[in-house]
Amino acid sequence: MNFKINTREKFHVITLNEPVFSANMTDELHELFNEVTQIDVKHIILNLKSVQELEIPVISFLIKEQERALEENRSFVICELQPSVKELFKKEDVSDRLNTTPTESEAWDIVQMEEIERELLDGGED
Repeated sequence: MNFKINTREKFHVITLNEPVFSANMTDELHELFNEVTQIDVKHIILNLKSVQELEIPVISFLIKEQERALEENRSFVICELQPSVKELFKKEDVSDRLNTTPTESEAWDIVQMEEIERELLDGGED
């Protein structure tokens, strides 16, 4: 699997540099997600700008990762979906179950807003 990781202060941007996101890549990506969330920077942005085709089982993987991120109180945002991938998400009716943005910059904004929201909610419980 060809990917690039860019670590920022609050999040990791993992850019998948493959035209096809196949089901056999999900185990490796899951391990990568586990690895990067073991350090202080726990939020993940998955940039799919190079992905033109996505296999159906990958959708289940992404939904599970989204749910896991919520359970672990961290952000998981998918960005820069190509039209064919957007169409598949729409066809499979999963757009409302995944946190997606058109651009990486907007994904950064979502992570930062969710971080502020978590801080406010945590502060309100004291």
